[in-house]
Amino acid sequence: MRIGELADTVGVTTRTVRHYHHQGLLPEPERMANGYRTYTLRHVVVLARIRRLTELGLGLAEVRDVLADEAGKDLTEVLEELDADLARQEAAIRERRARLRALLGTEGALPPEGPVSEELAELFAGMGDVSGSPMAIRDREMLALLESTVAPEDREGLLAALRDGLGSPEAVARAHRAYALLDELADAGADDPRVVEAARVLADCVPVELLPEEGVVLDSGTGSGAGSGAGAGAGFMGALYADFAPGQAEAIRQAMEIASRRRRS
Repeated sequence: MRIGELADTVGVTTRTVRHYHHQGLLPEPERMANGYRTYTLRHVVVLARIRRLTELGLGLAEVRDVLADEAGKDLTEVLEELDADLARQEAAIRERRARLRALLGTEGALPPEGPVSEELAELFAGMGDVSGSPMAIRDREMLALLESTVAPEDREGLLAALRDGLGSPEAVARAHRAYALLDELADAGADDPRVVEAARVLADCVPVELLPEEGVVLDSGTGSGAGSGAGAGAGFMGALYADFAPGQAEAIRQAMEIASRRRRS
């Protein structure tokens, strides 16, 4: 086959084929008497392998090392490995589609925070309608962000803490009460007398596992809404909650102090 047919078969451009020739990744066939180069099945296999490896994120130098390791393999073995690669890719796609179907099939509408895990979507659904509470909406956004950025090994611990903290009707009622009190402080100063009550109720909503580490100081511009991940650190949470009203921020700071004292006692 000619270079254009080779490129079309693998799904790349002729320019890409020539680039791989230049990089020494794809051997160039000898020219025939008519001056044309004729590519074989071996070239197709190697080119397809290069494409798959680059799609997996390998640099060309790494691809070259892989191809060198495979130089002694026969065509059947390479084809079998290509088939195994495609099977793994298909499995990954099926897994992603299954997660999407689970999200779309969750009772109720997809959360406005965007796609989240099935477990977090269930927790949101269990909270009922919070569309009228700006603080609740913000807290959900923070939870969705935290779930997407937490290390995989810490994700189950995060979800377990949230399930423990929101796993009963009484806990859900406390969270709604905390949201309402914080919403009332939207235009309040840090010295507003309502701050103390909001802090007390909020402290009862924060799972111990999600409190800041010992020694982390949460000033009046940092903290967490009812149930969200203060354990992410003062710097992270401070950036997220920098736009809180002074009264809200002070209530959150006091709530973290109350919850931290309880943990130490």
